[in-house]
Amino acid sequence: MLFFMIPKPIHKRLSISMEIVMEPPDSNSQTWLPPQQLVALVTQLKESKLKLSLETRNCGSVVVVHCQGRIVYRDEATELSRVVGEILDQSGRVVLDLSGVSAIDSAGIGELVFLHTWAQGRKAELKCAGASAFVSNLLHLTNLDSVLDVHPSLCEALAAFQPGAVCAEC
Repeated sequence: MLFFMIPKPIHKRLSISMEIVMEPPDSNSQTWLPPQQLVALVTQLKESKLKLSLETRNCGSVVVVHCQGRIVYRDEATELSRVVGEILDQSGRVVLDLSGVSAIDSAGIGELVFLHTWAQGRKAELKCAGASAFVSNLLHLTNLDSVLDVHPSLCEALAAFQPGAVCAEC
């Protein structure tokens, strides 16, 4: 079975005349939101779709970033880099608490490597802690557990910054 496509002549494909008709609004017509409200709505929708919650707190000279949700391609991975990057520039000592991470993909793995490299370039310290079995297995399969400073629990990661110190949360 053969198919042939024959283009239409130009004058039948393109129409260069447009007619603008202004009709009074009725009960069935829709109105567009002003630009400011439209931007706020898009921002709200984007935030509601974000499947990663990042909560930061200080623990002595170390900033702990609690990750809850998914570290995946696009907004989640980008948000993780933005938040941790700002902290690394200011503090220099960060623990990523991965205990609440339910899913991570290649982009999330890439962001962890990026953050590790960024920290090294700034003479900062980045540690990962409390990864679930799924995330730990993925870090092991990709051999990143030998590159990243990964600890089984948050307390052990905090103790690695200050040997001999006792974690208040343990």
